[in-house]
Amino acid sequence: MKLDSAVNKNKSFMKYLFFAIFSILSFQLFSQELITFKADDGLEITAEIYEVDNNFPYILFFHQANASRGEYKETARKFLKLGYNCMVVDLRSGDEINYVSNETATRAKRQGISNSFLDAEKDIVAAMNYVWEKSPNPMVLVGSSYSASLVLKVAKGNDKVKAVVAFSPGEFLKPQYDVKKGLEGFDKPVLAFGSQREFKYIEEMFSGVDKSLKTVFSPKGGPGDHGAKSIWKSCPESKEYWWELNVFFKRL
Repeated sequence: MKLDSAVNKNKSFMKYLFFAIFSILSFQLFSQELITFKADDGLEITAEIYEVDNNFPYILFFHQANASRGEYKETARKFLKLGYNCMVVDLRSGDEINYVSNETATRAKRQGISNSFLDAEKDIVAAMNYVWEKSPNPMVLVGSSYSASLVLKVAKGNDKVKAVVAFSPGEFLKPQYDVKKGLEGFDKPVLAFGSQREFKYIEEMFSGVDKSLKTVFSPKGGPGDHGAKSIWKSCPESKEYWWELNVFFKRL
């Protein structure tokens, strides 16, 4: 009886040890680093890198207006499972979200550097160049609201870009740039998300994109949300968005 008890205890301990090691490995499969680099006008950009393997391609994430890299605080790491490293960037046009301050925007204001939506394109290009030096593989750009419009602008005809995910893009760059017109002849796979309220507007915006390249999606089970907030747990329809994301990435 004592021998059986000892064996059972040993089995229980080994099972506990296995799950403990598995849990540790699950949480240590990537490194996380806060970095800075400069845009071509000299502004220092803050970004956060989640790296699984330095040979993997990257997904670059950009936030919506009045926000920061904190927009992807709970979601960016989920994309690591898709076989990519991730970089989440503070653009110069933004503020604070999810208790994460936008360090780039703070610097731009302090230094008197122009920080319009269109000016933030410099930050996106700088982030792409930084990542390209680390891993010269075509990357995926993810934008939210105004930055979704910017990544669509940057991606067209750009050999560094593999695909685009655009959460709630819109005509936020007028009069200097017309997104709908710019999308004519778009040459990358693109997944465009919108709430139910935004769907028809976004569908019309993408009317000039080849059907084989585009997916325009809005949730069926409820209204959805604006921008990348739609994949937060707090959005009741987030599972619908995540399903569509997984399907899109599997096709790339």
